[in-house]
Amino acid sequence: MRSICSKTNLYFFLAIIPLIIFSACRQEPPPPIESVRAIKTITVNEIASGQVRKFSGVIEAADKSSVSFEVAGNVQEVLVKVGDKVSKGDVLAVLDKSTYELNVKAAEAALGRSQARLKNSKNDLERLERIAKMDPGAVSEARLDNAGANYDSAKQQVEYRLSQLNLAKRDLEKTVLRAPFDGHIAERLVEPFYEVARGQRLFDIYMEGAMEAAVSIPESEIHGIYLGLPADITFPIISNTVFDGIVTEISKVAGTANAFPVKVTIEREIEIVRPGMTAEVTIILGGEAAETSYLIPLMAVAAGDDNVRGYVFIFDQETSTVKKTPIQAESTGVRDNDVVVTGGVQAGDIIAVAGVSFLEDGQKVKLME
Repeated sequence: MRSICSKTNLYFFLAIIPLIIFSACRQEPPPPIESVRAIKTITVNEIASGQVRKFSGVIEAADKSSVSFEVAGNVQEVLVKVGDKVSKGDVLAVLDKSTYELNVKAAEAALGRSQARLKNSKNDLERLERIAKMDPGAVSEARLDNAGANYDSAKQQVEYRLSQLNLAKRDLEKTVLRAPFDGHIAERLVEPFYEVARGQRLFDIYMEGAMEAAVSIPESEIHGIYLGLPADITFPIISNTVFDGIVTEISKVAGTANAFPVKVTIEREIEIVRPGMTAEVTIILGGEAAETSYLIPLMAVAAGDDNVRGYVFIFDQETSTVKKTPIQAESTGVRDNDVVVTGGVQAGDIIAVAGVSFLEDGQKVKLME
């Protein structure tokens, strides 16, 4: 009986195996995983127009100040270091006060002697005037005039000694160096026990907020620079970003190598940009912005049609997609492996430069690392 059951079970399993295989074959394959194409890109910033120039510059704070003592002396304390944030009125450094305290005491003593002399001369004048009133012939007019002159001289001496005392007190107050405004310590040029002169630069403080790029414009180009001229500013530490700037200061005197110092203010605050950083300033001389053209690699241009000479794919950082954008190019505007584009792109655009024939408008992509 056991043998018959075993054979029956065996026949049953053999019969259902084809059904299992057939059922497995009928299952639909899993949906394909959507792949996101990685693209190689460049940022448009190479300007081809003959009216445009690029200048390397250094970032400076638009509001800054060099701070120094108004009196000379030996530095007793230095209370801040480079990078410290300070508020208006904070103590930066202190001089040895002993000499200035002695000056105050000496001025007070001199003032006291002058006040005593004034009191005596006043008493003498009043006494002579009383005698002359009682007996007009008892006091000569010359003696009265002399007493009056002594009194006036004593008053002037008191005023002079009082001003000397005020100056001594002011100098004592000036032995404490305070921050002139809220900002950061950009440079410190003093240490404790240094002997410093009056007006010697000890600290540079810059105010948070507006920054500007300091550039030097050659004498051959300065005629095209004017106040209010727009500019584009880029930073090596900030890729794929162009910031708006405006010329706010032009020197009337040439500096090194006959170049004129020019300041270009950045029109918005950039948190990571600090004084001393390098920047590249692109200026369109004479304001010929409409003539601006850009150099684009030939491999970035997709074939056009009857109406459009070509297309580029501009990367949208917010959606991580590319937009197929028609461009305008000069008919003879090919330089080496670049094409001169006069419309369709602008500084700061991120465009694909490889495999553009495989891209589509609105396609999801990622930047190649």
